[in-house]
Amino acid sequence: MHGVQGAAVEGFDVKVYTTNNRGFTPEELAERAVEKLISISETADPMVKAQAMVFQDRIRQLMVFYMNESIRAYKTTLCADLAKQGHADMAKIISNL
Repeated sequence: MHGVQGAAVEGFDVKVYTTNNRGFTPEELAERAVEKLISISETADPMVKAQAMVFQDRIRQLMVFYMNESIRAYKTTLCADLAKQGHADMAKIISNL
């Protein structure tokens, strides 16, 4: 990621994430989603905290896997649609991305 900026506004925690000349990777998006889905208290029992951190990591891995699968499925559909419309050259370019 290119940058992260944060600000607190009375009861709200606002973060702005940016990239430079690219979109977000599945890993970056998964990290942001996990931050929202699973929070771990600093004062939690150490055993509970350790379990929660393992759970967070597993959820992050699953999210990255399925986001990558989704990207592959979308590219497959896009390439098939382009080829069907007579744009095999464009389909090949996209399939090689």
